[in-house]
Amino acid sequence: MKESSLQPASPPSLPKSDDHTSEADYHCDVLVIGGGINGVGIARDLAGRGWRVVMCEQEDLASHTSSSSTKLIHGGLRYLEYGEFGLVRKALMERELLLRSAPHIMWPLRFVLPHDASMRPAWMIRLGLWLYDNLAPREFLPGCESVALNKSPLGEPLKPGWTKGFVYSDGWVDDARLVALCALDAAEQGAQILTRTRCEATSPHAGGWRATLAHLDPNTQAATHKLTVQARMVVNAAGPWAEHMLRQVMAVPTTTGKGGDANKKLRLVKGSHIVVPRIFNHDHAYIFQGQDKRIIFAIPYERDFTLIGTTDVEHKAAPGHVQIEPEEVVYLCTELSRYLRRPVQPGDVVWSYAGVRPLLDDESGKAAAVTRDYRLQTQLKPSPWLTVWGGKLTTFRLLSQEAADEVGKMLGDERHQWTADAVLPGGFLGDLIEETGNPMADMAEFQTRLRRRHPWMDLGLMRRWTRAYGSRVLRLLDGVRSRGDLGAEIAPDLYEAELFYLKRHEWAMTADDVLWRRSKLGLHYSAAQRQAVADWFVAQGSRAGEHGFHHSALSR
Repeated sequence: MKESSLQPASPPSLPKSDDHTSEADYHCDVLVIGGGINGVGIARDLAGRGWRVVMCEQEDLASHTSSSSTKLIHGGLRYLEYGEFGLVRKALMERELLLRSAPHIMWPLRFVLPHDASMRPAWMIRLGLWLYDNLAPREFLPGCESVALNKSPLGEPLKPGWTKGFVYSDGWVDDARLVALCALDAAEQGAQILTRTRCEATSPHAGGWRATLAHLDPNTQAATHKLTVQARMVVNAAGPWAEHMLRQVMAVPTTTGKGGDANKKLRLVKGSHIVVPRIFNHDHAYIFQGQDKRIIFAIPYERDFTLIGTTDVEHKAAPGHVQIEPEEVVYLCTELSRYLRRPVQPGDVVWSYAGVRPLLDDESGKAAAVTRDYRLQTQLKPSPWLTVWGGKLTTFRLLSQEAADEVGKMLGDERHQWTADAVLPGGFLGDLIEETGNPMADMAEFQTRLRRRHPWMDLGLMRRWTRAYGSRVLRLLDGVRSRGDLGAEIAPDLYEAELFYLKRHEWAMTADDVLWRRSKLGLHYSAAQRQAVADWFVAQGSRAGEHGFHHSALSR
């Protein structure tokens, strides 16, 4: 697989409309509302099919749900217990395809499941894992196996009573970078990506939609200017705001549309995670069964830490106001400590985050049982629209492909699918190595070759850059002969060359965009170091006059 586009990353401007009778600033085929994984995935797919696309996001890319996941590419082992065989199979079929598409930000991960006989008999676990291994083809992920925890290093962090377990495969993903790379690919296919741009109003007009968009200052959130877009169709991928967007902004009445009843509602479920200093030294993750029969993951994270989550709590407040509650921290620590030799205490938590999952309300009693599947709802009146209900990270590409198919049907021009064989920016490593088809082996060889080409790079910087940018690191290193060519070191191992790259190519406008979404460097930095990055962005803004982009030699 090769990258779909190797053109410069600067997003092209949408041409001005030649229709002087229209008051719209720009015309496009599809306006996509929402910059989470589903929104950028749909924009990418549509743009790759040649549609004129505008995508708007009221904050930064992946500001909410899409950067607050457990960061897994997985079929969802626990969903088998709820009879979600179709969803699990669909996700498992996507798993290896996604791992191949971006080996720099996704990779295989082995999970250890200690057996709790009081919860489920061993035969039931074996049956579930056998199904998990065989519901969809596997080419490079190893299958499940039993493990004697009392005789394995995998059992060392656990209490002596946990003697039997199972090991199976899934994948890990840097969720926020996945969103950024999809947006970058969409832009390189011709889409206009508008971050910090809120859709304030839409109305049917000339057989399509006229939308009023407000660009927001990244620091104050105040509207700086407005523009209007005339679109033939609107795709509502606003995640937790999808219902509000459809009913309040688009003013669509509650009538029946294709793909399900328009009266369908979202059920907002909060998932919270905590991060603690590393609690085990090997590279496997754990999947623990809580006493309430929920699942809790403990995953190696950012080299020095362990990521623990998640909770499932009904969220009744506004989607944008979400934070972990003290009782959630206690719950995660308590359930985890039931398994560990050394208990995890709330005081061990160095960082936490929470996100709202916009799940399709299937009237399940418990939040944990609500389906993670998605529905696409379409309707031609009052003008063509599509709304995304629900979904999960692993199935975003499939959801996007189905949505793009529906758009083609509604606009009377069905176009070919293309993303199944495409890789995301940075995922094609063939410019430096001969790819073998095994993403883990190829990535390791790419890192080795890059280190030989740039021996001045220390191992830590090389690993972080190749994991973040993949083969796009060659652009960052174009013309660089030494560390001094990277510009000022704003924070440890964070140089101006990288900041300029993120600012110009990946829509980074604030320190938080870089420290907590384009990377997780904020987890490693002190308050003073994080402030230094914030000060750099303020200084750049004060001297810009270039619409937020820096065009010095360092930006390359």
